Amino acid sequence: MKSKNSSIKNIISIRGMGAALTAFAGLIVIYVAFGILNPKVFSGQNILNLLRSMSKYLLIGIGQSYVMITGNIDLSIGSVVGMSAMLTATLMTLGVNPILAMIISLICGLLIGVVNGILVGKFRLPPFIATLGTMFVARGIGYMVNGNRNTDNIGIKLGKEAGDGFQNFFYYDKTLGVFNTFWIAFLIFIVFFFLLSKTRTGRHIYAIGSNIDAARLSGVDVVATTIKTYLVSAFCSVVVGFILCAQAGMGNMEAGNTYEMYAVAAGVIGGVSPLGGSGLLLGTFAGAAVWQTLENGLNMVGAQVGIQRIVIGVIVVVAVLADAVLRSGSGVKKKG
Repeated sequence: MKSKNSSIKNIISIRGMGAALTAFAGLIVIYVAFGILNPKVFSGQNILNLLRSMSKYLLIGIGQSYVMITGNIDLSIGSVVGMSAMLTATLMTLGVNPILAMIISLICGLLIGVVNGILVGKFRLPPFIATLGTMFVARGIGYMVNGNRNTDNIGIKLGKEAGDGFQNFFYYDKTLGVFNTFWIAFLIFIVFFFLLSKTRTGRHIYAIGSNIDAARLSGVDVVATTIKTYLVSAFCSVVVGFILCAQAGMGNMEAGNTYEMYAVAAGVIGGVSPLGGSGLLLGTFAGAAVWQTLENGLNMVGAQVGIQRIVIGVIVVVAVLADAVLRSGSGVKKKG
């Protein structure tokens, strides 16, 4: 019995686990509350749609969480999403094979990630300024690739079969009764969860966020590690671009607008500290689910869009405030 209790205590004592478990508890409370207000929330179809919709937030949340744990931020996420959607769709409307179109989009997205990492890690630009710049660049590319207009349907030159195949794989088809969109996001989550929690690179990411100078003195390659986090962010953003392209069947120039803020919300709601050094992707999973459940539930009970934004905004502020209070807790005790 003691060993069992000891194991539970060890799990709970993991830094960031408390916040992640709190987010999951909050998710259950929110979901049940909305279900009581509108029983349709509990329907199987609504659950499936909720899982599919939260996948976008989970993916961008993973990318932003990697960056935030180092104490940085990535404002280019939404624009990379939009660039990916527009570039992929434009190439397919020109008859380019979907796989080749995705590879080209991925390369372009990763280049943005490398630039972000170099500007922040090597040249030590404030991440807000560096990624604000690349945000405009990526969005500008998204506008330009199709002459400052949305694309036509991706199947026009590509062919209905190939176009439908792309859309079905990323958005409409199901595997084991659940939309592929969720399985894609979940697989990526598992991979990056392992990399962050079980590898040396993951330890270096936390070290940089905890104390960048101490990490540098300990032999951590700060530049390379910072670039890796921005590459993760770019990769996840590009995949979300594929999903939005598949959902619409075309490229929309405004795709991914404000997604960088959604990514921050998914992370901080799940306990990833915007100050760096702590947080778990398990919490990001819960944060993305909370975010989407709030949107879904507020829609189901007929709340106005303005009310939805206020509620979610308050929750984000409370989550960050709680992190700040917890971080200063030891200092407050000493002072008293």
